[in-house]
Amino acid sequence: MLNFRSGFRIGARRGSTPKVYRSYIFIIFTTLSACMVGPDFARPELSPAAKFTRNDPEATVSSNVQGGASQSFSSSRDVPGDWWELFRSEPLNIYVRVAVANSPTLAQSEASLVQAQETANAAGGALYPTIIGSTSFTRQKFALEGGAASQVIADISPIFSVYSASLSLSYTLDIWGGIRRNIESQVANVQYAQFQVEAAHLALVSNLLNAVIMEASIKGQIRATKEIINVQEQQLFILRTQFRLGGVDESQVLQQLATLEQTKATLPPLEQSLVVQKNLIIALGGFYPTEKVVQEFELSDLSLPRELPLSLPSELVIQRPDIRSAEAQLWAASANIGVALANQLPNITIMADVGTESEEFSRMFSSGTGVWSITTSLSQTIFDGGTLNSERKAAIAAFHAAAANYREVVVSAFSDVANAISAVQKDALTLKASLSAERSALRSLTLTQQQYTLGAIDLTTLLLAVQTYQQAKINLVQAQAVRFSDTVALFFALGGGWWNRPLSAPNRIQGP
Repeated sequence: MLNFRSGFRIGARRGSTPKVYRSYIFIIFTTLSACMVGPDFARPELSPAAKFTRNDPEATVSSNVQGGASQSFSSSRDVPGDWWELFRSEPLNIYVRVAVANSPTLAQSEASLVQAQETANAAGGALYPTIIGSTSFTRQKFALEGGAASQVIADISPIFSVYSASLSLSYTLDIWGGIRRNIESQVANVQYAQFQVEAAHLALVSNLLNAVIMEASIKGQIRATKEIINVQEQQLFILRTQFRLGGVDESQVLQQLATLEQTKATLPPLEQSLVVQKNLIIALGGFYPTEKVVQEFELSDLSLPRELPLSLPSELVIQRPDIRSAEAQLWAASANIGVALANQLPNITIMADVGTESEEFSRMFSSGTGVWSITTSLSQTIFDGGTLNSERKAAIAAFHAAAANYREVVVSAFSDVANAISAVQKDALTLKASLSAERSALRSLTLTQQQYTLGAIDLTTLLLAVQTYQQAKINLVQAQAVRFSDTVALFFALGGGWWNRPLSAPNRIQGP
């Protein structure tokens, strides 16, 4: 929890405080409880039109294939803090923990949070008086000759010493709340930094899961392509045998060879994409490409979550890290209006000095050596060329800009959730259709190969069947991966469940 100095305390036994100081303490405490100029921040109300869908989303269709499980939505379930564990892959869970602990991006965000906290602590110090202690020693010689005082001091040594010790106190009364508004602004900045940490954590885990899913998808596409290449190589072997026997002409052999080489040409880009994804997974963990820190993943290593939590619209604005960050910026802008208004009003400063002076060090704290002074000053800017007024107007404009940004982020967040819900539903239909297309294409290819062997069809028909199956197979692998990616996107859109994670760091605060 954030601890910043937010009050003024004086510890003293009853009756031990001099009357003159007691009067100033009363003024200080009265000032600290005074009103604060500027608006008091409140989270903007959510529009009644803020909904994800017009009707409650229905469960998805199911398909008898990896990633084809039916998924349902439940508003009674909350997003778990470790939501990635719903994919039931212990190696993935382990690497997520490693990546979170080792990520330089997350470390940067956490360092910025500490910076914001210490800045808020520093701002809180303005509520306390500044006390400076000082000591001095002066050695001085004065002239004995000339002047009216020469006869009086004729018998006094011209060289003397002065020892002094003092405490100086200065305190600006926060009559208008400008100091407290500045502290409020700094606390809002702390909240912004906190939710930047949460946003970085959510982005890290989501990107890591998507990279793992993409890696598995590309590997599936490579396998599918190699299967097609194997089929085409077998067909080429048959054609060459028939050509040697005079059953077909050379043009059919060359046509099959060209088709085979075209299919082989699709492998290097896929293999390059696989390298990119592997390096991305390693980099997200904060490691170098040459470090072997994580195993390779297959789609079969992951399970599709069956029951998906769906937050209420009113909960989304307090769950999404980007919304909370925008809210914190709006809060800070609101507080800065109060700071600008307070700067236009009079300031009262109290200055006090108490100490002792003596010609001998041994008598510094003896009776009669004490000195003190108290000064109260009032200052008011009379003319500054319109600087303070323009700063106030600029603060108001910054607040309106932050309010517009907040609305934009909220609208975008609702759009993200709506898109994720639709994608989960529609891509389930796509997977079912892709599975049907792949199975139909496989049966068609098998039948076409038999017919071609019997001479019932020409080579062009066979090549078309092979290409159809190849594309259907790749489409199926991609559709399987998309089901997992859609689920990740939904958890991301809902905020990632950070509010249900254990407080692993002492930096979490609550909003206003």
